[in-house]
Amino acid sequence: MNWINNVVRPKIRSILRKKEVPDNLWVKCPETGQMIYYKDLEANQFVVPGSDYHMRVGASARLKSLFDAGEYETIALPEVPLDPLKFRDERRYTDRIKDARGKTGLADAVLVGTGKLQGENIVAAVQDFDFLGGSLGTAAGEAVISGMRTAVNRKSPFILFAASGGARMQEGILSLMQMPRTTVAVQELREAKLPYVVVLTHPTTGGVTASYAMLGDIHIAEPGALIGFAGPRVIEQTIREQLPNGFQRAEYLLDHGMVDMVVHRHKLRETLGRICRLLTHPRPGRDIVVPDHLDGVNARAAPASTIARLGGNGEIVDIEVEEDDDLNEPFGQVVDPRPPRSV
Repeated sequence: MNWINNVVRPKIRSILRKKEVPDNLWVKCPETGQMIYYKDLEANQFVVPGSDYHMRVGASARLKSLFDAGEYETIALPEVPLDPLKFRDERRYTDRIKDARGKTGLADAVLVGTGKLQGENIVAAVQDFDFLGGSLGTAAGEAVISGMRTAVNRKSPFILFAASGGARMQEGILSLMQMPRTTVAVQELREAKLPYVVVLTHPTTGGVTASYAMLGDIHIAEPGALIGFAGPRVIEQTIREQLPNGFQRAEYLLDHGMVDMVVHRHKLRETLGRICRLLTHPRPGRDIVVPDHLDGVNARAAPASTIARLGGNGEIVDIEVEEDDDLNEPFGQVVDPRPPRSV
């Protein structure tokens, strides 16, 4: 009887029991409704093959795709009070944090790592939207500041991948205080003359947009990313007018001079590596300039191989195109050409 209960019946149940299918085995494209196998989506850097829709990427996956061979060192971050205001709405704030940590595997919304990008040492920080909407709280602010100061200490470029719904309401004024604190850290990067490159992903809104996310030396946006302070629905209700098509999307902001480039995710790593080399190892007396026929609104794909020699008074002496330079290929779409400056 024991043999029947312990062996035969469990085998019969295992045969008759329905196999459980993981919830994320198939993913639906939000834009077209196309169903795509998760492994195929992951292999394509979470870009839907048919529609080219850029889906959200977790912090760990983002850093692995950025650094050489996917290897990086996580930077230890300072501990902060978990629930300074003892906040509770429908649920305790501490319970929300525990759920977010279990879902993402992160201590908070920002993950900071250091490693090599095309052979160059860099420091990078990623906001994970799956952790309470990537909201900016005390821990997230400390993570961004620690990443920037690590870059200053190591004399490395700093790259930030922004994705946030804004300040974290459960921490009240303490979350808003992170806006000026991170701004001071950006100033430390500038005083150290280190590159600060911001990659704006979908979505980047609220207090993050109003502070460190828009203070970079170069702003890159992923295609279709929503970027702004308040959302389109709030703006429409406030001004009582219909907004233009594509308002606050990356391509719209590119046309209006709000961002410097819109770069496909497949070319993002190459672009960031080229920018870091350019800004970290400048050649004295030379700089990239934009041809005169580009007017700042319709400018597209300015050739990065166009080099200007600057005289002692800052005027352009001559312009040449170098074929054998590693800057030979365009590194993105450029708008709002500015007067060349000596570096």
